[in-house]
Amino acid sequence: MGQNQPTTVTPFLVVKNGKQAIEFYKAGLGAKEIVQYNMPNGKLTAKFAIDGAEFYLGDEEPEYGNLSPETIGGTAVRIVLTVNDPDTIFSTALKAGAYEICPVTTEEDWRIGKLKDPFGHIWEIGRPLNKTQDFTS
Repeated sequence: MGQNQPTTVTPFLVVKNGKQAIEFYKAGLGAKEIVQYNMPNGKLTAKFAIDGAEFYLGDEEPEYGNLSPETIGGTAVRIVLTVNDPDTIFSTALKAGAYEICPVTTEEDWRIGKLKDPFGHIWEIGRPLNKTQDFTS
């Protein structure tokens, strides 16, 4: 028998302009595009990885309830991106068009900052300062 598939949670970001979003996530967050699916209606879906952490993005499809933060006027989800050098990634994202919500600072056991990408998604970019930090307790 085959191996068990590990359980994962993978964000799927809905945006108004997938082509522009692809360029932002590459330039601003260093994402590598794994695959892109182009639909006959001009919409697209793409799969990315940032140092192995995968996520998807896709154009809005209101007929299926897939709406972007721009359309709904906000987002109910914050994405935590844990990286080795949050200061550099944060700065690069701002230069690529993101908006600063909170600058990168040291808070409790984290070096972390919060920004909104040009498509309305909230990202907290940081790294734990305590290497043994565990979220299960």
